[in-house]
Amino acid sequence: MKPTALAMTHRTDDAWFDLVPQALIEFDEHGHLLRSNAAFAGMFGKAPAPGALLGHESEALQQLTGWDAPLALIGLAPGAPPMTNLAFIDQGSSNRRYLRSQVHAHPAVPGQPERFLCVVHDTNPLALVVQTPQPPDFTNTSGEPTGLMEFDQDQLLHELRTILESSPAGIAYVRDNILVRCNRRFERMLGLNPGTLTGQHLDALLASDPRIRRVVDQSTVELKNTGQFESELEIVAPGFPTRWYALSVRRIGPRTDTLEVIAVLSDITRIRSQQAQLEALGRDRDLMFTMSGVGIAFVRDGLVQSANPALASLLGLDHQDMAGRPLASLYITDVDTSTLARTDDQILAQLGEHGHWQGERALRHPRGTPLWAEVNLRLVKPDQPEEGFIASFVNVDDRHRAEQYLTLQADRTRAILDSVFVGIVTLDSGGIAWMNRSARRMFGGDLPDFLGHPLSTVATSDIDHPFRLTGYLDDLLDGQSHTFECQVMGRDGRVFWVVGNAVVTLGEFGERQITYALMDIDRRREAEALTAEAQATLQRIIEMAPMTITLCDAKTLTVIQANQAASAFMKIEPAKAAGLTPEQIHGANRGRQLRTDMLRALDSAKPLQREYKFEQGPGSSVQTWDVSYLPLSHDGQTADQLLLVASDVSEQRAAEQARLEAAIAQREMLVKEVHHRIKNNLQGVAGLLQQIAARKPEVASAISEVVGQVQAIAQVYGLQVGAGGPLRLKNVIEAIAQSVQRTFSRTITLVVEGSNASEWQLPEAESIPIALSLNELLTNAHKHGLAAEALTCSLICGEQQVCIEIRNAGLLPEGFNVHRVPGGVSGLGLVRALLPRRSSKLSMTQEGEQVVTRIELNPPGISLVPTPHILGAPSGQQIALWPQ
Repeated sequence: MKPTALAMTHRTDDAWFDLVPQALIEFDEHGHLLRSNAAFAGMFGKAPAPGALLGHESEALQQLTGWDAPLALIGLAPGAPPMTNLAFIDQGSSNRRYLRSQVHAHPAVPGQPERFLCVVHDTNPLALVVQTPQPPDFTNTSGEPTGLMEFDQDQLLHELRTILESSPAGIAYVRDNILVRCNRRFERMLGLNPGTLTGQHLDALLASDPRIRRVVDQSTVELKNTGQFESELEIVAPGFPTRWYALSVRRIGPRTDTLEVIAVLSDITRIRSQQAQLEALGRDRDLMFTMSGVGIAFVRDGLVQSANPALASLLGLDHQDMAGRPLASLYITDVDTSTLARTDDQILAQLGEHGHWQGERALRHPRGTPLWAEVNLRLVKPDQPEEGFIASFVNVDDRHRAEQYLTLQADRTRAILDSVFVGIVTLDSGGIAWMNRSARRMFGGDLPDFLGHPLSTVATSDIDHPFRLTGYLDDLLDGQSHTFECQVMGRDGRVFWVVGNAVVTLGEFGERQITYALMDIDRRREAEALTAEAQATLQRIIEMAPMTITLCDAKTLTVIQANQAASAFMKIEPAKAAGLTPEQIHGANRGRQLRTDMLRALDSAKPLQREYKFEQGPGSSVQTWDVSYLPLSHDGQTADQLLLVASDVSEQRAAEQARLEAAIAQREMLVKEVHHRIKNNLQGVAGLLQQIAARKPEVASAISEVVGQVQAIAQVYGLQVGAGGPLRLKNVIEAIAQSVQRTFSRTITLVVEGSNASEWQLPEAESIPIALSLNELLTNAHKHGLAAEALTCSLICGEQQVCIEIRNAGLLPEGFNVHRVPGGVSGLGLVRALLPRRSSKLSMTQEGEQVVTRIELNPPGISLVPTPHILGAPSGQQIALWPQ
């Protein structure tokens, strides 16, 4: 501690110190003068400056304070008898003032240097002053009077002898290389037996250890030059550990006289050990400072005084550039969002108040991105903030960014949980800790309304309600869950059903929490109740239904369930049919047929209807069953069950067949009668027209054309008299060709090509238009062709269409196009108007000397005769129990 600092610590008692009439002076173990009072200044002639070193003051002041032999002060303990010293000061040529002092040790203060108080007494002689030489270690050998009164000499010698023997330092008086006197401590410190050195030559001492000889030789030279010598001596006594001593040798008397010295040995082994420890600690401190991975800096007045390489590496700077840099320049304040971070003034205020500060700060880095570090500031001296502080920096950038990422993830998770339709509620030991938006909407309140409350606040009055169970946190293991269904009563009074799942999770600080996932199933419960009621109703309907209803397994086709009416179809009781295959129930032949249709319905995944005729037995009637197969499956999945619905339609089919046959017979009879009368009427009309043509030759040609048309229509009705259903195309063509041939007495050759010519038929609505068109084309060929040559009419039948081709000798006009002929009531215009456009095509071409007219007929204008009805094929009305 500096002298000024020590002087400041004593300013509280300076007042009383100056008022004491006794001369006082105070100093510490380092030789710093702390203070002196006015009485000392008046006695000594001047007051030494506070903070001065005793080693630089006068010899008399050093003798009074005992600093001429400082090692003797080491053994002076607080409360021990004071150490007495003698000295004199010159006050003129013949006047000397003799002073006597007593040095007391102050009680030790932890962390402060040891202090001593020197009390000075004036010892000027008031009686006879003796000239007896004083002991060599306290008197001047020049023969000056000691200033002590004779009656004090024995007491003084006794005190000096007591002080000499009780001193913790080894003291010896040597004169002319003879060790005149020494205390026992001196001999023991050198490892010699007490009482063996007094009066012996120095050679006896030098022979004990060569290191002593070397020190003595050095001290002899220094004493001749300066009068004093100080050194440290290492002594290794046999049987004792190595000891270190501080040697202080001071010459007394004039330099011209015989060499007289006082040697003082002080044990500094503990001090040397402490110095070695301090040096080791210093080395360790420097090593820790330089080798530590934590950035450390010493800061004073806001500037970095020194920094270790770890801090420079952390900041990406040169280690030499750290000194003198402002500490505030290391921070980035615009991104410092730490909850512990404050402004620099606030940080310094807290540091001065508490002596330390800890927080996270964003450091500048050359790469441009902030580097987060944990900063710890601590004052070097808590009571003196101006002495500076130590700042340590630990890189927590990865942890800080991980925390930011975890916070972002937590926010995202909360946002996701708020967006789901499932209610999420988290509970800890204190009650509800958090719930998402769906749960708040479900419970009819906001989050503050439920925080800290138990989940049973929304439970019904049921004492066994799952929300009243509190053992989940202790009973459930990590990863285990508990599923339940219960009723919930919201804050709005609504009571509804939920299905829940409880699982134990870990909270933010590692504590166990329980998380509930709740789904409102009130509508589902209502739907289940309605479904159960509908299923019960359906089951009753099925049991009471008069038709056979059987449910079969899709894989094995065995019967799962059948109603009572199914016994008529299976010829076995429904209870006995469970688990049996179709072959086991219906026999090999019938069962094989049923299995085939079942598999076909399952493969197509569509409803399939079949009608079976089964004989009851040899010679008995045939029973007809209308059977429907319906595969049962979920959307997009394979059917796992097959529903079979069968109805006995034997009587219905017999009645339908009888009614159908009667209706057909009646219709055929009526149609034949009508067609016969139409034909007769048309032939009567044709006869009347021919009579008119005979009476009026000027219109004979026009009337003959009309007569041909009427005859063509009559031929169609004539053909319908003997036919049931649609007319055969071949018969119509033959009838029209014969009618035209009779009318105009013109030979017409009919050619038929195709094996299926007799199977093509005309619908009833198309018969007359085709007949009139064919009549007009044959009449047109007769009028415009050469009379000497016969007309040719060919029927060419294919698999998909029929072509009627008419050939006659003649020439078409140049540029003739049948599609440009306008519609009319006769000729080609009538043909274009009558032919159905969707199923026919008309063309006229010139092939050599012949004109070829073609009519192409396509379905549905014509059709093939349908195949006969196959016994067992579906017929009648289909009964559907489920939507198709």
